[in-house]
Amino acid sequence: MVRPAWPTNSTFMLKITCPWCGPRAESEFSCGGEAHIARPLDTDALTDEQWGDYLFMRKNPKGLHREQWLHSQGCRRWFNAERHTVSYVFSKIYKPGENPDTPASSGGAV
Repeated sequence: MVRPAWPTNSTFMLKITCPWCGPRAESEFSCGGEAHIARPLDTDALTDEQWGDYLFMRKNPKGLHREQWLHSQGCRRWFNAERHTVSYVFSKIYKPGENPDTPASSGGAV
C-alpha cells in the first residue's frame, strides 16, 4: 500500500470555526469528548456498573460523531460540533443549548 505524501509547507493546518471567534487553528482547541450525555438524576440509586458505564463508556463511531470542544487558547468557551471521525471534517458547529438538527446550526472547518 502506498501512503499519500503529506504537504510539507506551513499552509496545511486544520481550522475549526469557533461560534464566537470565527475560524482558528486546531491547536487553539481541546476536545472534551462525546456531546449530549445526560447525567443520571438519582446517582445514589445506580449500581457500580451503571455508574461506571455513565463515566467511561462512550460511543466510538466510524463516521459522524457529536463532540464537545473548548476554545482553550481563545475565548475559553465550550461549543458542540459534529465531526466525521475518519476524514476529520466538521459538518456542524453549534453553541450549547442549540438544536444541532436545525439548518442554521451548520458550520465547520475552513
